[in-house]
Formats: sequence, C-alpha cells, structure tokens
Amino acid sequence: MARVTVEDCIEKVDNRFELVLLASHRARMISAGSPITIDRDRDKNPVVALREIADSTISPEDLKEDLIHSLQKHVDVDEPEAEAVPMIGAAPAASDDANVEFDRMTEEDLLRGLDGLVPPSGSDDDAD
Repeated sequence: MARVTVEDCIEKVDNRFELVLLASHRARMISAGSPITIDRDRDKNPVVALREIADSTISPEDLKEDLIHSLQKHVDVDEPEAEAVPMIGAAPAASDDANVEFDRMTEEDLLRGLDGLVPPSGSDDDAD
C-alpha cells in the first residue's frame, strides 16, 4: 500500500525529498496527537501521513509552512521605530550640535599623563 501511496503523492509534491520531509513531519504531528483526516486502516503514522497527502486532505503547502515554523528558533518581528520620522517640508528642529564643546589636549599634557601611569605588575618570570 505504501508504494502506491508514494506514487500518488508524487503528483502532489514533485520532489521526493520534500515529500519525505513533509510526510515525516505530518507523522510526528500525528504521534503528538494531531487528529487524522482519513481512516487509519491499521496503518502506521508515516503511511497515514502519505495517504493524507495523496488524498489531498492535508495541503502540502500548509505542511511545508508548519514544518518551517517548527524549525524556526528566532522569529523577527517588525516593530515601529521609537523615534518619529520628521515630515518632509517640516521645519528642522533646533540642533544641539552647535553647543557641543570638545576638550583639547596638547601633546605635552598627553605625555605628562602617560608618564604618571604605573605599569601593571608582572609575573615572577619577568623578574628573572
């Protein structure tokens, strides 16, 4: 029965490898307690999954989306930006960039600061 089912499924899913992935995912869903859409006929879960795909009671596209969703570890969510974007043509807001002051240091001040630094204490091997 399984060979006939696989041949029937190839009409629904062109790639045999994709068929294996989808049927195995559906078989795991059935094992986890998902309701089946056909009569079991004492078949095991993989055969039931193949029969569901062959009979079109389960959409391969839906199975593929569910498989992808089950394998995702991180889902990106598009959130709105916290800052509002100014409208085109609106007057620019007063900028604080004009009030920024930088500290200036001369080379002599830098050298005096470096002379005051104490080197880190070395290990016993450095003393030899």
